[in-house]
Amino acid sequence: MKKLTRADLYTLEGYAQERDRMRAEVMEHKRDRRISIGPIVNLYFEDRLTMHYQVQEMLRAERIFEAVGIDDELNAYNPLIPDGSNWKATMMIEIPDPEQRKRELANLIGIEDRCYVQVEACEKVYAKADEDMDRSTSDKTSSVHFLRFELDVGMIEALRNGASLAAGVDHEAYCHRVEPVSGEQRESLLNDLD
Repeated sequence: MKKLTRADLYTLEGYAQERDRMRAEVMEHKRDRRISIGPIVNLYFEDRLTMHYQVQEMLRAERIFEAVGIDDELNAYNPLIPDGSNWKATMMIEIPDPEQRKRELANLIGIEDRCYVQVEACEKVYAKADEDMDRSTSDKTSSVHFLRFELDVGMIEALRNGASLAAGVDHEAYCHRVEPVSGEQRESLLNDLD
């Protein structure tokens, strides 16, 4: 999938005119790119459109209009665009109550390394987590992690030929699986594999 360049972006003024339309488009698009695994773990699969929106929002929020600042944002978010043989996802552990969240995050150390996808009849593919920086400490995991699921050619071919897809977490304190991933979600993710 092609990475974003400055030429792909709206100016701040142009984005102000396009923001409502783009937001509606992205929210609709994201609906089929979220997989809930159990009650508190959600995987939000990123792609070029979701990252384009994220960059535009950051430029808007920070009022960035100079080339160096724009390049910094592109360098931060382009790595989250799939490369054609993988899926990239933001994993969020979503627990509204702060005290419960603190307790749960202490019990879930290492969960980011126990997230997987599995193409029918193939081995599980465990995430490569937080490749840019470690987000956990010795006493708790973070509530947000960035994951990459690298698929081999056989898995991609199997998916193109109709194989089902599962996703899950097999951490000792949190074990849940979604099988099969819905048809709409599967088809959206299949578009990332070129």
